[in-house]
Amino acid sequence: MLRKIETVKTLMDAMPFIKEFRDEIVVIKYGGSAQSSDALKAKFAQDIVLLHLVGVKVVIVHGGGNRISQLLGDLKIPTEFIDGERVSTPEVMRIVEMVLSGEINKEITSLLNSHGAKAIGISGKDAHFLMAKPKDEAKFGLTGRVESVKADVIHNLLREGFIPVIAPIGADESVGHPGYNINADLAASAVAAAIGACKVIFMTDTPGVLNKEKELFSTLSEAQVEELKADGTISGGMVPKVDSCLEAVDGGVHKAHIIDGRIEHAILLELFTSDGVGTQITL
Repeated sequence: MLRKIETVKTLMDAMPFIKEFRDEIVVIKYGGSAQSSDALKAKFAQDIVLLHLVGVKVVIVHGGGNRISQLLGDLKIPTEFIDGERVSTPEVMRIVEMVLSGEINKEITSLLNSHGAKAIGISGKDAHFLMAKPKDEAKFGLTGRVESVKADVIHNLLREGFIPVIAPIGADESVGHPGYNINADLAASAVAAAIGACKVIFMTDTPGVLNKEKELFSTLSEAQVEELKADGTISGGMVPKVDSCLEAVDGGVHKAHIIDGRIEHAILLELFTSDGVGTQITL
């Protein structure tokens, strides 16, 4: 009986958050270990289905860098990184699209549908809803940056009850163009801002933003983030993560979250508990 009472208390504690986020849009960038572990994949799908059932409008943007590197290695196609970003030659771009749109996107969509969701997979090329330009063509090739987002494409899918699952490949206006490889974090930020999301959540392989004593910051403002970058507390791979968060909140998203995707049900813990499990970034 005590266990049942505790279960009810948990549900009651979550109720204010469920009310707050009902009918709101939440964009989730899905990647890292959460995308590679079968157990975590199942927990992720359960979280998304529950969010959908309580009325949260979920949009997923996924990465797939490890799988791309693996297939490029298997095919003996050279791949190069500059400043942490992949140089996307035409040969590499073919594999990028094959893995992101043809493999990972459909895998996630199928997983969600198997758990009772109504998910549909798309890439930025579909309806040209993610238009892009080269980041630096001479340096990065077909690695792109988002130029514009056709928000109505996503809104139409959400209105029909779908959970959009987005492969971050950008379209170009030129006929026959192979498209652009877009960083999934930056794609998630751009989509979240364009569609009026209340939150964007980045699933990572770290607990969140840590101080120099390796303690978690639960909340940071934009000014605090800039200070931590300046003094070296935020460095390395965390810099592009927080920059993506800042881009989102500067674009009108209320809050951006960095959470540990290695924790089971991390999304629910971040959204539906008072303390959360990661770092939230606001203006």
